[in-house]
Amino acid sequence: MKLVTFHAHGQLAAGYLADETVVVCHEGDGAARALLALCATGADGLKAWSNKEIRRIPLSEVTLVAPIPEPLRDIFCVGKNYFEHAKEFHSSGFDSSSRDAIPQHAIIFTKATTSVIGPGVSVNSALDTTNTVDYEGELGVVIGRRAFQVAEADAMSYVFGYTIINDVTSRELQKRHGQWVIGKGIDTFCPMGPWLVTADEISDVTKMELTTTVNGEVRQQTSVADLIFDIPNLIATISATTTLLPGDIIATGTPVGVGIGFNPPKYLRPGDQMTVSITGLGDLHNPVS
Repeated sequence: MKLVTFHAHGQLAAGYLADETVVVCHEGDGAARALLALCATGADGLKAWSNKEIRRIPLSEVTLVAPIPEPLRDIFCVGKNYFEHAKEFHSSGFDSSSRDAIPQHAIIFTKATTSVIGPGVSVNSALDTTNTVDYEGELGVVIGRRAFQVAEADAMSYVFGYTIINDVTSRELQKRHGQWVIGKGIDTFCPMGPWLVTADEISDVTKMELTTTVNGEVRQQTSVADLIFDIPNLIATISATTTLLPGDIIATGTPVGVGIGFNPPKYLRPGDQMTVSITGLGDLHNPVS
């Protein structure tokens, strides 16, 4: 299922897509966290959800927001998780994470829940007074079961679904503070969407292709198979010491082609148009203001 949260007829609602129609399953109070609650219910919950139809609305008449617009807690993010991007970022002069170009262990940081915005919403570049705003197209993994000390062999059974994330970043703030939370947790710096696709719709996540364009120019293009630390490894690594909860989101890292990798850097400017596309997950489009 393609699960959505959206505004329609003056109120927030949640449901799923059926061709070019949105099936409304929850509206009004609690709609902002309806999909978050659904993540914990598994296959039985999804079946019940499909039977909760209130009405149907043409997709063209709704305004999509992030599928989980109010995450339970900060998004878990992974740095330097594609080989060529790790080299690109390490040689940029902005890498304060380690002396190694290719990390020996997954680099994990978090991104504030208040940074989340939906498709079509503008990234407010004015909040970065250093004018070093960069894009990072990423695959987002949504957890479906409470997970603690999960083995890699079992990790995929804990995945509820997938979405697209753009890990927008202030490069100068990322470098200045010696860690990544401030430079990446800026309000509006986490576009997410356009929907949450349940895991049963993705037969092989490693076959998914990711493409990022800026003003129509392809900047990033890769296969999820090229991750240094794959999804089972990331779930096992995080859950080894930290309990993952249903609805938690892991942004798995970005490939080569970010703005800082160009000479001179291609930072984002007001008026720019970003689109991140992933096979089976659609297109996440956001302008820069």
